[in-house]
Amino acid sequence: MSSYSVVSLLFLCNLCSCILIYAQQPYVGTSTTDCSNTKSSALGFFCNGMNNTCQSYLTFRSQPPYNTVGSISTLLGSDPSKVSMINEVSENATFETNKLVIVPVNCSCSGEYYQTNTSYVVQKGDTYFLIANNTYQGLSTCQALLNQSTKLTKNIYTGETVSVPLRCACPTKNQSDVGIKYLLSYVVTFGDTVSAISVQFGADTGRTLQANELSEQNYNIYPFTTLLVPLQKPPSSSDTVVPPPPPSLQPPPPSSPSTSGKNSSKTWVYLVVGVVAGISLTLAAGAGFFFAFIRRSKKKADPVMGSETQSFEAVEKSLNKKLDEESLEFLGIIPSIAKSIKVYKFEELKVATDNFSPSCWIKGSVYRASFNGDFAAIKKMNGDVSKEINLLNKINHSNVIRLSGVCFSDGHWYLVYEYGANGPLSDWIYQIGSHEKLLTWRQRIQIAFDVATGLNYLHNFTSPPYIHKDMKCSNVLLDSNFKAKIANLALARSAENQEGEFTLTRHIVGTKGYMAPEYLENGIVSTKIDVFAFGVLTLEILTGKEIPALYREENMCISDVLKTVLCDNDEPENLSQFIDSSMQGNYPVELAVVFVRLIDSCLQKNPSDRPAMDEIAQSLSRILSSSLSWELSSGADSGHRSSKGRF
Repeated sequence: MSSYSVVSLLFLCNLCSCILIYAQQPYVGTSTTDCSNTKSSALGFFCNGMNNTCQSYLTFRSQPPYNTVGSISTLLGSDPSKVSMINEVSENATFETNKLVIVPVNCSCSGEYYQTNTSYVVQKGDTYFLIANNTYQGLSTCQALLNQSTKLTKNIYTGETVSVPLRCACPTKNQSDVGIKYLLSYVVTFGDTVSAISVQFGADTGRTLQANELSEQNYNIYPFTTLLVPLQKPPSSSDTVVPPPPPSLQPPPPSSPSTSGKNSSKTWVYLVVGVVAGISLTLAAGAGFFFAFIRRSKKKADPVMGSETQSFEAVEKSLNKKLDEESLEFLGIIPSIAKSIKVYKFEELKVATDNFSPSCWIKGSVYRASFNGDFAAIKKMNGDVSKEINLLNKINHSNVIRLSGVCFSDGHWYLVYEYGANGPLSDWIYQIGSHEKLLTWRQRIQIAFDVATGLNYLHNFTSPPYIHKDMKCSNVLLDSNFKAKIANLALARSAENQEGEFTLTRHIVGTKGYMAPEYLENGIVSTKIDVFAFGVLTLEILTGKEIPALYREENMCISDVLKTVLCDNDEPENLSQFIDSSMQGNYPVELAVVFVRLIDSCLQKNPSDRPAMDEIAQSLSRILSSSLSWELSSGADSGHRSSKGRF
């Protein structure tokens, strides 16, 4: 063999060795948010390890219905006995929600990528994105699911079984040489950092950065992605406990050199005495509070209070006032609303609703109440409602429902809202065989304008701005003058710092049919999802039909409903068939076409093609002004039909 060949061979061997030794796994980053992006790292971790198969580990956060050893093992294709053993629980154990669970798997090289395979039965409403990011929490990607699929179509259907490749990897030679025996695929969540994850599992931060091709300058990680954690020994249940942050260290006070030694023993005496005294005072205070509580609980129930309520400010100034213990607990939960929202005693609510009589029942857990002759709506709620209360406390707009009071009793929240005398918009626009509730053209445009104005306020004039996230006809209430008010802000979230950008979530909530495609499929959240929902809502206002149910029955996209009208807008007969028949042609044709085009712009698939709410409000203001002129000139009936007075 010539010397040239030997040199060439040595060069190639060294090159291969370098690739084997130093090659790590590129961190996938945000590429998983775009299912059409076939970036190779989104398909899996490369087969660059020493072995084609190895023992590997996944992490998974327990979420119902995947919160038992059996359900998690089945979902991730693992052995339940191994899952129970490594997490030190029984095979019948149920984990608390959000508990980090370690799942042992056998990782194998399949083609170019490492993976461990499992299968999943598609549930109603699932998409590849939701399966990868919601169900599997980022242990797979929509790209990997599509790449694994042998189907000729990209659609999936309820009940079918799909193959799910989970992200795992085997150590490279470089890692093995420094004692790395295992790689753990950790599912990143909000607030995680590379250093914190490394410390939690006893790994070296530098090696974790290297394993994911990250650096001290480029170390950002994102929720619903996997981070490889190199381990020298198998993980254990103790690694799933997040360590508390280190206590803040304060330097000791300076002391004189001549007296420091002499006083050191005295310092310890003072410290012990201080601690004992502190504990004694705490116990004494606790005992005093306990006996005071016992005495109060043995007293007779207080007579029913009048409708005059007490503010949080009064409670804070004088705790001996007779506000029940549960209201004091409420005071501790949400102190920020102290100055503007009334706190009601439960007895007051019982009086206002005739002891929650069926005659005061509206729907669900909502009751009509009367305080000094003024009507209100009381909604019974469970769980943490602090976000909705704090949001409503900041809002002061005539097109957003007002929260006037709160009560906490027997583990339940009672929110007192202003009263919507004409009930939800859905009662007035869906054709349910009743001719009692008919809206004129001008009323419909006015309601659409009111909703747009309210959403524009939330998007642009609150601090921070908010996204409603569940805009639909049943969440729009009409007062006695048919003024529309946006209600039910339980799902609203801050849109701060989202101008020109978007955020991501795997927690898809809302009402299907009103959800924008980018939110439903990819978890992308921006103010434009409210614009899409508004488009569906206004389409229902125009047609008098429940659009989500209609398009589901006919298996068509919502935007397709408009195509015929937009293509043939010069044919009034076609438009009249499209618009709610209850108006019997009593509407301005030219303005109807403009309204349809505005709705169509709201329903564009690309969120950047949809107008902002301030533009929509301006357009509707012009349509409303022209509609008023048309109404006056044509003598169209503008009177309200019957009003039943409901929330």
